[in-house]
Amino acid sequence: MMRASVGDRIHVHGRTVGSGKQQGEIVEVRGDHGEPPYLVRFSDGHEGLVFPGPDCEVLDGAGNGEGAS
Repeated sequence: MMRASVGDRIHVHGRTVGSGKQQGEIVEVRGDHGEPPYLVRFSDGHEGLVFPGPDCEVLDGAGNGEGAS
């Protein structure tokens, strides 16, 4: 189960050819004990609720790999 904390980074890798990656900072954890969903502020400034799938990677605030799905 994926777990994250406020301040962690999330990387969403493109699922299809030509779709870009998205990166953002987790600004709110809405699940119990660090579990999804996460409110993420993406690098382009928009915010959205993310339910991470296998195409997501969470890095702690220091850039180290964290939870896995």
